[in-house]
Amino acid sequence: MGVDISDIPEAPSIALGTPDVTLYEMVGAYSTFANQGVYITPNLISRIEDKNGTVLYQNVPETRDVISEETAYVTLSLMEGVTQSGSGSRLRGTWRSSKMYKEVITGYPYDFKNPIAGKTGTTQNNSDGWFMGIVPNLVTGVWVGGEDRATHFRSTAYGQGATMALPIWGVYMKSCYADEDLNVSDGSFKRPSKISIVTDCSEYKNGGDGDEIPDEFDF
Repeated sequence: MGVDISDIPEAPSIALGTPDVTLYEMVGAYSTFANQGVYITPNLISRIEDKNGTVLYQNVPETRDVISEETAYVTLSLMEGVTQSGSGSRLRGTWRSSKMYKEVITGYPYDFKNPIAGKTGTTQNNSDGWFMGIVPNLVTGVWVGGEDRATHFRSTAYGQGATMALPIWGVYMKSCYADEDLNVSDGSFKRPSKISIVTDCSEYKNGGDGDEIPDEFDF
């Protein structure tokens, strides 16, 4: 999915986000979900024309199938939950009347109504804040931080990705939707024809005897 793993150590802690990954790599990886499981190499220049409109360069992006269309959709569905009731829910203006929403300097009521998949990210000591936002035809990543890791917020209230990076994405997307020429989608993500998403908690909803420790493969 476009992430250079040559410098990533084979250690359990990588699941917590300990390796450094560039914003360029993150946008490419997250675009795979919006592209129904197809990874497309990000590019900065799509076409170059001279003053007469003659095309001097036309980018032909590299593509490859990396995950199934169904897996991509389920992942998007999970990330939609982030913006509905998770760390990215302030995009909806849901908590606008709360004290926290009013006091945090970035508590701007974005009030997005359309489907949005997203993921916030916060590193140790509040030194980096991330937000990856996805709509059907646009994936945008925002990173806020300093080259010197000693530069950081003292509080997670201000140093988390939902406070540092998400507001930039929100203001940016407001501008994108205001410009109709950009044709940024506000529709739903394409659902595969053969898919059924079911949450099965039957083994746990009635509780247990308290002594059973679920096996990691039971979930």
